[in-house]
Amino acid sequence: MNRGIWYAVGAYTAWGLFPAYWKLLRQVPAPQVISHRILWACLLLTAFLMISRQWSAFRAAAGNLKVLRTYLLAALLIGVNWLVFVWSVNAGFIVETSLGYFINPMISVLLGVVVLGERLRPLQLVPIALACGGVLYVSIAHGSVPWIALFLATTFALYGLVKKTAPLGSVFGLTLETGLLFFPGVAYLLWQNEIGHGAFMHESASLDALLVGAGAVTTLPLLLFASAAQRISLLWMGILQYIAPSLSLLLGVLVYGEPFSHEQVVGFGLVWTALVIFAAEGIVAHRAAFVAAPPE
Repeated sequence: MNRGIWYAVGAYTAWGLFPAYWKLLRQVPAPQVISHRILWACLLLTAFLMISRQWSAFRAAAGNLKVLRTYLLAALLIGVNWLVFVWSVNAGFIVETSLGYFINPMISVLLGVVVLGERLRPLQLVPIALACGGVLYVSIAHGSVPWIALFLATTFALYGLVKKTAPLGSVFGLTLETGLLFFPGVAYLLWQNEIGHGAFMHESASLDALLVGAGAVTTLPLLLFASAAQRISLLWMGILQYIAPSLSLLLGVLVYGEPFSHEQVVGFGLVWTALVIFAAEGIVAHRAAFVAAPPE
């Protein structure tokens, strides 16, 4: 099997198991967890670039004001996405977070149409309608809109939209994003420590290790993802991405005992059906394009 597929499976599996890691930090307020995630990820990425002798290239690429503005927006989007995700996991909403990442591709497609002027193929309207129907059904059945799912899906889709036109690669990009959030994050942690609410070095060595490890669990899947993207097609990447929310859903229901009602089964069933149609349509369209314009 293509090594890139294994890299992608590794990245998406790690992302799918993230809730189990954040659950270990449930006693730490989410803003502190995210600040540590930013702090240690930035330091780890900086060390990686220095060891791989890419630091000079990164500084040259990241020094442009237009680049900085683009990645500041990306940093804010991914920062609030991480914050809501970690809070949701520890508040007992893993199932709803998984719904967010199931419907994320549909929102990305809609943003492509609305913002970038991309054209939908006729069959793509079917999965989008089904996904909207699934979310609407869950909302009506429970008497409330799944705001967490919609917020996570929308912020991550907007993040992807910004990154679509961003000039840096994934590793350089995340290094700059965490770098832009580094000093606000450190300032927040110092303030929390000053007022006696800081968790780092005030609880236990194991908790400190988990907070430091937040940088690794942020960075390593990204490096696997970047390696996979260089080796396999976007079609494969798109299909494999559903490993992550599927694992999160299983964790929420089977491990942490979150409720999964009949109404949610129906709603998720509509979303899953949409994803199957979405993936199948993509495969057919990809093959048709390949046949029409085979590589030279």
